[in-house]
Amino acid sequence: MQKRQLGPLQVSALGLGCMSMSQSYGQADRAESERALHSALDLGYTFLDTASLYGLGHNEELIGNVLGGRRHEFVLASKCGISARDGKRVVDCSPASVKKTCEESLQRLNTEVIDLYYLHRRDFNVPIEESVGALADFVRAGKIRYIGLSECSSETIRRAHREHPICAVQSEYSLWTRDPEYKVFDTCRELGIGFVPFSPLGRAFLTGAIRDMSALEENDMRQTMPRFSADNFSHNLALVDQLAEIARRNDCTSAQLALAWVLARDPDFVPIPGTKHVKFVAENAAAAELEIEPADLQAAGDLFSNGRVLGDRYARSHMISLDPDQ
Repeated sequence: MQKRQLGPLQVSALGLGCMSMSQSYGQADRAESERALHSALDLGYTFLDTASLYGLGHNEELIGNVLGGRRHEFVLASKCGISARDGKRVVDCSPASVKKTCEESLQRLNTEVIDLYYLHRRDFNVPIEESVGALADFVRAGKIRYIGLSECSSETIRRAHREHPICAVQSEYSLWTRDPEYKVFDTCRELGIGFVPFSPLGRAFLTGAIRDMSALEENDMRQTMPRFSADNFSHNLALVDQLAEIARRNDCTSAQLALAWVLARDPDFVPIPGTKHVKFVAENAAAAELEIEPADLQAAGDLFSNGRVLGDRYARSHMISLDPDQ
C-alpha cells in the first residue's frame, strides 16, 4: 500500500480502526478478528488504531495478544481519557488518570512503547495543558513516542501544541461529516500536525449495506444515533443510493468511492476505516489504489454538502462531550 506522512510518522495511506472487534457494532467473532488483523498487515496496512475504552481493554488486549510477534511491522495508536464507571461514560484527562491508563495500555498491548497516544476527548474540567503535560512526561520516559488529540477544536489544538508538539489530530470526517473543514484543517496544516479521519464510511452507512435498522442488534450504537433514526434514515439513504450510482460508473463499491473521496481531500490525510471482517479489510485497501475522475469525486462530495444530511452524528449525551469550533 502507498505511504503517507502523518506529522513525523510515515504510515500506510489507510489505517485500520479496530474498535468494532470489541464493541459497538454487533458481536464480533474472535477468530475472524484475528484473521482480519493479520490480513491487514499482510496487505500493507502499517497503522492500527485502538483505545483503552474499546471493550474496556479488550481491544488493546486483542491486538497485544494477536500481533505481539509482529509489533515491529506497524505504527500503533491508542487513546486515553474516556472510561466507563457504573455503566456511564466518563471523560477524565486528569494527569493521574492519563498516566494510570497509559501504563495499563502498555501492559495490555504487550509493548514497551506506544507510537501515538491520543487524548480521546478534551476534559473540560482539566486544562488541556495539564493533560498534555502528563503525556509529555511519558514521551520523555520513552513510553510513548508522539501525542495526539481527538475531536478537539482549533483553539484546543493550538493550546496543546504550545505545551508539547502534537503529532496528529483524529476527528470524524467523511462525505457526510464535514465539521473539521471549518477551522481544524487549516490549524493542522499551519502547525504541521497530521490529520486522521475516523468513521470515513459513516459507520457503514455510506457503504449502502444498511437498509433496515431492525437488522442491527439492539445494542448496536447506531440505534441511538439521530442520522439512523426514523425519517432521517430514509432521507439519508436516498443520498447513499445516489452515491452508489457514481460508484457503479467507476467500477468500484460505494465504500471504496467514499474512501477515495477522503483520500483525495489531502495527500497527508490518513483515514482509518474500521472493520472486523477480512473481506472488508481487502476491499478498503483496494480503495487506496483507485483513480476516480475529479468530476465524480466532486459529485460525490456535493451529494452530502450544504446541510443535505439530516440528524446529529451522536445522541445528545455524546454530543456534549465534543469540543467544536464556534
